[in-house]
Amino acid sequence: MNLKKNFKKIFFSTLVIILGFIHLIPIYISLTVSLKRKVDLSSRWFFPKEFYFENFSYALEKAELFLAMKNSFIVTSLCIVLITSLGAMAAYPLARNKTLTNRVVLNLILAVMMVPPLSILVPLLTIMTKVHGVNTYWGIILTLTTFNLPLSIFLYSNFIHTIPRELEEAAMIDGCSQFKTFFTVIFPLLKPITATVIILTGVGIWNDYQFSVYLLQSTKMKVVTLAISSFFSQSSSNLGAAAAAAIIAVLPVITLYLFLQRYFIAGMTSGSIK
Repeated sequence: MNLKKNFKKIFFSTLVIILGFIHLIPIYISLTVSLKRKVDLSSRWFFPKEFYFENFSYALEKAELFLAMKNSFIVTSLCIVLITSLGAMAAYPLARNKTLTNRVVLNLILAVMMVPPLSILVPLLTIMTKVHGVNTYWGIILTLTTFNLPLSIFLYSNFIHTIPRELEEAAMIDGCSQFKTFFTVIFPLLKPITATVIILTGVGIWNDYQFSVYLLQSTKMKVVTLAISSFFSQSSSNLGAAAAAAIIAVLPVITLYLFLQRYFIAGMTSGSIK
């Protein structure tokens, strides 16, 4: 029996290590390419004999990467604030009041998650053009928040199911309103799932290209994905500069994950346990 358990443990540990290496391959290749000259045609699996750091300075200057990262930071931060606050407040009554109407609403929210965003791109762009939402912060923030809210509501509602009702009842006995109970009792308990929502939606918003390429056409409003894509054209491409820009752009995401890793794991596991 112990031998069987040890075999399973070794098997899954090996599988995790292999999957980890597979996920690190794109980052490794991006790093090797970013340190090579444009004329260097050697294998991308190996580092060059001499490191060429000018790709990083060229990426920062040519693609205006600092401007793009500033725009991405503004968009991502405001979207996360809206997604976490609105998602938690919307999920609370859906999770606590198990009525037929709430079940229908929750199922509709899940159905919306199945709709490919690009399938409604034409009407979305038409509406945004008419209301002057193209090349504005509020236009892209409203769009990204809307498409990420269903996932946020789904995760929050599943997590709230695991919180005992006795906590709310005790708060209401002490004279708290339902609104105050949510913000003083329930919301502080949502830290693990909030970290999960921040990472899942934040990374997706930071890496968004499908909406940004249409709604942010001005060079002053470009985000990191548009800055990286500027190194590719029909006639030529600069893989070294693009890889250097990608390495720089991924650093904030890695930093965010390292800070929220403990809460992220807790949020992913506890939401499935009742």
